[in-house]
Amino acid sequence: MDFIKIEELEVYAGHGVFSEETRKGQMFYVNAVLGTDLRGAGLKDELTLSTHYGEVCHFISRYLKEHTFLLIEAAAEHLAKALLLDFPLIRELTLEIRKPHAPIGLPLSSVSVQIKRGWKQVYLGVGSNMGDRRGYIDRAVEGLKGCPEIRNVKCSGFITTKPYGGVEQEDFLNGAIELETLLTPEELLMFLHELEKEAGRERKVHWGPRTLDLDILFYQEYVSDDPRLTVPHPDMENRMFVLVPLSQLCPYYKNPVTGQSVKQMLKELEKLKGPWEGQERTENRKTAGKA
Repeated sequence: MDFIKIEELEVYAGHGVFSEETRKGQMFYVNAVLGTDLRGAGLKDELTLSTHYGEVCHFISRYLKEHTFLLIEAAAEHLAKALLLDFPLIRELTLEIRKPHAPIGLPLSSVSVQIKRGWKQVYLGVGSNMGDRRGYIDRAVEGLKGCPEIRNVKCSGFITTKPYGGVEQEDFLNGAIELETLLTPEELLMFLHELEKEAGRERKVHWGPRTLDLDILFYQEYVSDDPRLTVPHPDMENRMFVLVPLSQLCPYYKNPVTGQSVKQMLKELEKLKGPWEGQERTENRKTAGKA
């Protein structure tokens, strides 16, 4: 990762809890470290291959002048999101907003808020075994593409598999989805539940039939053992219907807990259960990016 640094950008804007702060305004200083890939721009000496720091500075100034926030925490959060959405070559950023004239009644140099935000690589498992299985999955993919905080959505091929978990039901159509997101793991989970709800999913029987099932398999290096959101998915190494499509998208992606790659997990599972014998429907694979 390479970086562009912007230091002590002066912006006169109206942000603060007190009405006088928003009415009269005051000087703020902004520091930004933009994580991106600068090799192409450096080798070819072409500005189009880089992020124009002049445009970024004007964007920051304009945004902070056109929007009003009570808290500099909110100003930083919303500005970071706007920068990441408007400048697609920025992979991550560290943003600091400094307020030298904070009205606290004590001598100090300044108060500042610093946050780090960026696009996260995510892999999902997707499945359906009720009604129009492919239709439910396709609509879920379109829902993902329609979310502003999600981009570069790619799908594996789809496979038909027997139910997992011992509940008698119809066969599943399964696949995997790759995407990048600005949503936190918890926010992403909530959005996936909304997509499942739109598909009419009802959570009545554990491992039972469902119109749509969306699971977070990997969320970059994030690890959580919270029962509400366990990431990486705790049982993926035992699920052929997860590993087969996932291996199409990221065979060498490593589980941050075990250190095993998807390809290694699949190979170990095939030793126990034998090679995958289902028909992989690669003609259904879709790849679509959203800048």
